[in-house]
Amino acid sequence: MRVSTLRWEKALSLGALLLHSVSAFRVPQPALWRSNSALYTATYDPIKTSEAVSQKDESSDQWILDSLEKEDRCVVGPKEVLVYDTSLRDGTQGESVAATCDDKLKIVRRLHSFDVDFIEAGWPGSNPKDAEFFQRAKEELTAEERTKLVAFGSTRRKSVKASEDPQVQALLDSEAPTICLVAKAHAWQVEEILKATREQNLEMIRDTVSFLRSKGRRVFVDLEHFFDGYKHDKDYVMKCAEVAADAGASCLVLCDTNGGSMPWDVTNICKEVVDYFGGLKTIGIHTHNDCGMAVANSLAGANSGVGLIQGTINGIGERTGNADLCSIVPSLAFHMESKMTCKSNLEDLTKLSRFVDEILNRTPNQGAPYVGSSAFAHKGGLHVAAMERSPLSYQHIQPELVGNQMRVLVSELSGRNNILQKIEEVGMNWGGITAKVTNEKAMAILNRVKALENKGYSFEGADASVHLMILHATQGYCSPFQVRDYNANVYDNNMDKTARMLSWNENKKDLSGNGPTARATVSVRTVNTDPDAEDLYVDMLEVADGNGPVDALANALRRALLPSHPSLEGVELVDYKVRILDPSSATGAATRVMIEFKDTRVGNTWTTVSVDTNVVSASLNALVDGLEYALIENSAMCTLDDDGHYLFESDHSS
Repeated sequence: MRVSTLRWEKALSLGALLLHSVSAFRVPQPALWRSNSALYTATYDPIKTSEAVSQKDESSDQWILDSLEKEDRCVVGPKEVLVYDTSLRDGTQGESVAATCDDKLKIVRRLHSFDVDFIEAGWPGSNPKDAEFFQRAKEELTAEERTKLVAFGSTRRKSVKASEDPQVQALLDSEAPTICLVAKAHAWQVEEILKATREQNLEMIRDTVSFLRSKGRRVFVDLEHFFDGYKHDKDYVMKCAEVAADAGASCLVLCDTNGGSMPWDVTNICKEVVDYFGGLKTIGIHTHNDCGMAVANSLAGANSGVGLIQGTINGIGERTGNADLCSIVPSLAFHMESKMTCKSNLEDLTKLSRFVDEILNRTPNQGAPYVGSSAFAHKGGLHVAAMERSPLSYQHIQPELVGNQMRVLVSELSGRNNILQKIEEVGMNWGGITAKVTNEKAMAILNRVKALENKGYSFEGADASVHLMILHATQGYCSPFQVRDYNANVYDNNMDKTARMLSWNENKKDLSGNGPTARATVSVRTVNTDPDAEDLYVDMLEVADGNGPVDALANALRRALLPSHPSLEGVELVDYKVRILDPSSATGAATRVMIEFKDTRVGNTWTTVSVDTNVVSASLNALVDGLEYALIENSAMCTLDDDGHYLFESDHSS
């Protein structure tokens, strides 16, 4: 099936109509900018566009077309604001911030669930990891999730046409429906850094935008160094914006690239640009936090008519970071009453913040506005006395609105309802007991959570561990297996770390001839599957080698459990993170281990957590919890009591 040419001509006619009409959100001033129709026709020919698009296979690109069917209207703030997340591109340029391809896929799904408007996931033409992400996204993300993806890139090189630039082609190959191009807008940057003439730079913008538009992509243009360039040569930065708009860019993003602009400058410049384009083009803003003004500048921009704000979760980013969406979005919602697609999901904001930190293996900022654990914390004196009368006496909003909670540091609030809700999610049936007993059980679990968190546990990204905690508080439940004891030995005869790395090939095989570096022994009590055996349980002793003590333990555990629990065959360990909790204790420090598992048969994933001064013990505990959680859906919950007595039959189906 081919894409209808008529369909695209209709879409393009609508785009032309929108381009020359006034949006419902248009500011009162008349637009000073008008599209150069001759230039527009020469660079973006609707007929050629429809012919090019008609040659595409609808089965492979339908999700792109569906995304672009949404009307690209002009959005003017603060009445309405589009939220554009660049955590996975600009955010990863921050020091000690790194994300694997798997990490990016997880974060994209979570951002989509939160309902941000655009997710800039990487620069496919700059590195293999981002190219891999966009390739995997075609298969591993849903069509709805992919509609929000943005591929980042730059205008073509000055010496080649856009149609011949490999970096531009990589943007098309990503199949992202929206492409964001960075373009130099500061005359000095163009001449001294890019080593191009001013006209060459304008042609690079014009050619790249029009080429990508001719291929059916929505295009945003990040006008780099815009605010500094505006002060240096106002006419030239506005010419860059005009050329991008004439070539078909849907949004012009004003960038405070060096982070040195002040809110009053941002206010004046944004207002002039918004008025200049008169409601015909959405104006965006991208700020950095070098002066601590990224959030303030973003909000100032919105208040001056900016309709799209770029930022990152938790403000991660290059140097001192980008604008923090975890501060911007709720401020727009509660203090500026802006309309946003994600506004109804603000109760999940704190969870989103901590989820991203956990995936990126970062320590959450306790003092972060809205989402930090100290954001609504109160300590003694007049504040606590006033808070007892009214929570709003020392809080600008109710913390529950962003999924956070108020804390009184001298006697913390219970949070029992959170546990009761989790019990309901787990699906535990505590029928036949009174509400008082239920509340007592919830309080016991809550106290257990608090005690463990005090030792360094973090359950925010480890729902499976909370699930098991609730199950273990249920009368009659016990684990499907028990680890009686274990032993792990590490050995090595190659102490040259450089040689060790060079001898390790891409398939993770040791080419030095030394073999595995660890051996583990585990003793496990579990169900006896021999129908003729007198004992209903059996003690299994297994030995396995591995590339380290944790790998060896995981292999030994699987070997011991598979005969009784064949459903574990499809369970894989897909992620393993270790964090030192008290670096001052050096090698004696407590460590937190988080392990993510995946059931390859159904695609489900879950995470468990454990803390111990012995990293091997912490790893084993997290492994045991993860395998136990895997058996909940495939085995009878109760198998052995604390004395090893068999209670219920296990499901031995594979």
